[in-house]
Amino acid sequence: MKKIFTVLFLMMVLTACGSNSTKKDFNSEEMTEHNYQFTGESEHWEAVYFYEGTELWGEKNEQTTYSSKDSYELVLKYKGALKELSSMKNLEFTYETTTSSGTKTEAYKEPPSEKVFTIRGGSENGAIIGEGEVIKVNVKWDGSEESFQLHNKAK
Repeated sequence: MKKIFTVLFLMMVLTACGSNSTKKDFNSEEMTEHNYQFTGESEHWEAVYFYEGTELWGEKNEQTTYSSKDSYELVLKYKGALKELSSMKNLEFTYETTTSSGTKTEAYKEPPSEKVFTIRGGSENGAIIGEGEVIKVNVKWDGSEESFQLHNKAK
């Protein structure tokens, strides 16, 4: 009886070990998520850059595969009172990472009704931002200009 159990056990182990390793169409995937929050400020402005990215490494038919997807939101906020922006006619703000950049320009016929401004975006199969990234922000408004950097809050 003991020999029968030993033989059955060995057959199960050998079957389990050989089941996927020899298949030519073996598929596997490994996902890495990147979720960061970069913050920084200047005299008149503060900003937060929210970043979510996903990398998917895999193997299909003995070939390495890779895909990525990311999204971001840059939230720029005026630190003073809203009434201080009442004469503002133009606002331009930009950001720059090692892999991407963006600009938003707004012209106002009436004073802005909020002091928070946003850029959103994303991409597929582009480069992923690293947690040690330093994001450069530049803000121009009615003849004034300030530049500052955003750093990962977790660092």
